[in-house]
Amino acid sequence: MVEIPKEILDAVVSHAQSGFPLEVCGILGGSGRVVASHYPMTNTDARNDHFMMAPKEQFAVVKALRASGQQMLMIYHSHPESPPLPSQEDIRLAFTPNVHHLIVSLQERDKPVARAYRIEEGVVEPVELSVI
Repeated sequence: MVEIPKEILDAVVSHAQSGFPLEVCGILGGSGRVVASHYPMTNTDARNDHFMMAPKEQFAVVKALRASGQQMLMIYHSHPESPPLPSQEDIRLAFTPNVHHLIVSLQERDKPVARAYRIEEGVVEPVELSVI
C-alpha cells in the first residue's frame, strides 16, 4: 500500500488534465510508503501514447529528494484515452527498482481514475493507493 495526500493526488490529476490530450509525467517522493512531495516533469516526447522525462529535470528531482531526506516512491504518467493499466511499453520501460507506478486515466475526462502498480522484471502487481 502507498499513502498519498489528497492534495498531491489532486495536483497529479490536475497536471494530467492540463496536459490533455498529451501524456504528462512526474515523480512523487516521500519516505517509507507515504508520499510527501510532487514533481511535475516535462514530457519531452510530447505525445499522447508515450512519455519521456527530461533527463536534466529528473536529475534535479533526485538531487532535491536526497537533500530533503526523501526517496523516489512513484513515477506517474497519464493515459489520456485509455484505462489506468500499464501498457506493454510501460512494462518494458519500468527500469527503476522499488519505485511504484501511478497511472491517471482520462478516458472519461469528467471521471479521472488513478491506479498504482509495482512493475519489476515484466511482472505487474496492483498496489493499493490510500488517499489520506
